[in-house]
Amino acid sequence: MANETPSPQRLAMTRPDDWHVHLRDGAMLSLTVRDTARRFARAIVMPNLDPPVVTTAQALHYRQRILDALPAGLRFDPLMTLYLTDQTPATEMAAAKASGRVHGVKWYPAGATTNSARGVTDIRRCEAVLAAMEDQDLPLLVHGEVTDPAVDVFDREQVFIERELAPLLERHPQLRVVLEHITTRQAVDFVTQAPPRVAATITVHHLLLNRNALFTGGLRPHHYCLPVLKREEHRRALLRAATGGNPKFFLGTDSAPHARRDKESACGCAGIYTAHAAIELYAEVFAAEAALDRLQAFACFHGADFYGLPRNTESLTLERKPWAVSPQIGEGEDALIPLRAGESVAWRIASELEPSPIGHEDCVA
Repeated sequence: MANETPSPQRLAMTRPDDWHVHLRDGAMLSLTVRDTARRFARAIVMPNLDPPVVTTAQALHYRQRILDALPAGLRFDPLMTLYLTDQTPATEMAAAKASGRVHGVKWYPAGATTNSARGVTDIRRCEAVLAAMEDQDLPLLVHGEVTDPAVDVFDREQVFIERELAPLLERHPQLRVVLEHITTRQAVDFVTQAPPRVAATITVHHLLLNRNALFTGGLRPHHYCLPVLKREEHRRALLRAATGGNPKFFLGTDSAPHARRDKESACGCAGIYTAHAAIELYAEVFAAEAALDRLQAFACFHGADFYGLPRNTESLTLERKPWAVSPQIGEGEDALIPLRAGESVAWRIASELEPSPIGHEDCVA
């Protein structure tokens, strides 16, 4: 239409943060840290290693391994988390806060997802820890799914909110909570209506895909994640939340790498690797919703403000210029199959680590 506003071809923005990422450990760090640090200034790093990161000392050692894997010339601050267990001592919360490096505690219901076997069997066993977190103002980061086998896999987030999260918020009225990688309309509504101390992260794959993507042309193991992809009505609710400007919602990729052999197996692992193109894919989503002017707040400001951290001062510029994603990263059965493998992404990084953005007629700042 003649009166439509042309979509910008360049997007200058503050350098974003990733408020939920899996970097793994060992040899894989050289890949995951590179891809994440090229795009994000900071990232909340998940603690579900094997064995998990359960103490502040372990978190600091893990942080150093991440920094040791950081390519020369990139600046990146890994924000560490602890893995909550039934045995976590309440005294650990003071040590975590005092470190200045631990920014949250992750609640995995036992058996809910990758490396969660040592997670919490009953959150009521952690009441003293939760009270200490309130005292220290440490956020609780939540994988929001019940593991009750009687509950349908597509309903586990909604049931978790009703059975577990809502009562917990009543018992701990000062606790800050991030409901991570939300996937349903019910989660959007819950977070929207909750007090300001409750927020949520939204992944790019849940914005791009609905559950049909698991079965298009056959079973698609590289589209399998937890929480699992949902119906189109839920994807549309996530889009409205992400692009609507509400500061309760912010970027968290949940980029979760697994070797090809572990995805393409009789019991494939859950997780989608998106770190190789994360901010570019979010730009696709926001452009399709005519909301590029709101991407900066979602990706750069809302999360920092919720966590009480300063906003970044560096900038990053994206341009609308398609590029091809490699069919795989690495070789053989150890390779990763990234999202959009063998396909294209519409936006690319044009420049990074610049001074603060300078206005331009074809840029959105």
